Amino acid sequence: MTGAPIARQRRHTLHFLGEIRAAAPVFLDTDVDMSAIQAHRAAVRTDGGRLSVVSYVLWAGARVLAAHPAANAAIRGRLRPRVARYAAVSGKLALDKRIGGERVVLSAVLPDLERAGLGDIQALVDHYAGGDPETMPEFGPARSLHRLPGWLGGLAFRTGVRPLGRRAAAFGTFAVSSLGHRPVDGFYSVGGTTITLGLGRIADRPVVRDDRLAIAPVMRLSLTFDHRVIDGAEAADTLAEIKESLEAFAAEAAVSEPAARIGVRAGA
Repeated sequence: MTGAPIARQRRHTLHFLGEIRAAAPVFLDTDVDMSAIQAHRAAVRTDGGRLSVVSYVLWAGARVLAAHPAANAAIRGRLRPRVARYAAVSGKLALDKRIGGERVVLSAVLPDLERAGLGDIQALVDHYAGGDPETMPEFGPARSLHRLPGWLGGLAFRTGVRPLGRRAAAFGTFAVSSLGHRPVDGFYSVGGTTITLGLGRIADRPVVRDDRLAIAPVMRLSLTFDHRVIDGAEAADTLAEIKESLEAFAAEAAVSEPAARIGVRAGA
């Protein structure tokens, strides 16, 4: 056995996990027939483009959350809890990165997604997925936490994320994490938001269509909700509507405002 201090590059994750300890997570999941999404992705590839599954889920999730303001919310406090409902929808995307040779999770917050088109969202996903976390200014706050002593970093993190007025910028109003690039069927995560969506892989599975058995590309989609903010019925409605939006995807519905009007932010 060997022992060593935890890598400083993981300090932001420890601060985050300590902060969300008060959450009361409950887990739901469903299977999503991704036939329409996969057909659209193939058509886009034929035209020389690329759209990730994560972008479709961010797109669908943002529109559903905009219709469920009770879920597009955050809570603070124990003795006198207060809930904030946000007018805009911000999606937090978890990213697998390396800093100083250490593999870490970083997150990016994509604001105003309820009015962003698929191309807008994909441009933001590409910006973060392809960027260098050692130099990107958006990840400067996380790098600063790595340099601080643990107790001071924790204080700085809490100061930055606890006020409800800052929560959407720090954590987003819903979170998306994906392990679909690996042979993982179900992924259940707590993203620090009232709603967290977890994506598994897309695999060919039997489905029933028009009373007949068929094979379709199916993805397991999980939804973790904070029971302090909403109850199971609201969460189930949200998950069902995201599933329906993905399964009934229509390309013409995915057009919105230009990417130049969409900003970017990053968090821990």
